[in-house]
Amino acid sequence: MILYSIILFFVSLVFLVLGIAVYKGRTNLIHSYHQENVTDKKGYGKAFGKTLFVFAVTMLASGAVALVGETFAVLSVCILLAGLVAGFVCIGKVQKKYNGGLY
Repeated sequence: MILYSIILFFVSLVFLVLGIAVYKGRTNLIHSYHQENVTDKKGYGKAFGKTLFVFAVTMLASGAVALVGETFAVLSVCILLAGLVAGFVCIGKVQKKYNGGLY
C-alpha cells in the first residue's frame, strides 16, 4: 500500500500544480478543442482549475487512507472512485457552462 500511496501523492502533486496554473489563467494547458466556444477564458480557467483541485484532493485523501493500513484498502479505493466521479461531473458542468457542451 505504500507504493500505491506514493503514486497517488505524486499524481496529486501533478494535478495540484496543473490546477494552480490553469486557475491563474494558463488555459493553454487545456486542449484547444475543449475551449472552442469559450468566451470567458478567465472564468473558465478558474472553474477548470477548481475541478483539478478536486482530483488532487481526492488522490491525496485516498493515498493518506491507504497509509493507515491494508485493512483500509477498500475504503481508500472507494474514496478514489467517488472523487474521480465527482471530478468528472464537475468537469462536465464547467464544459457545459463555458463551452456549451462537453466538446
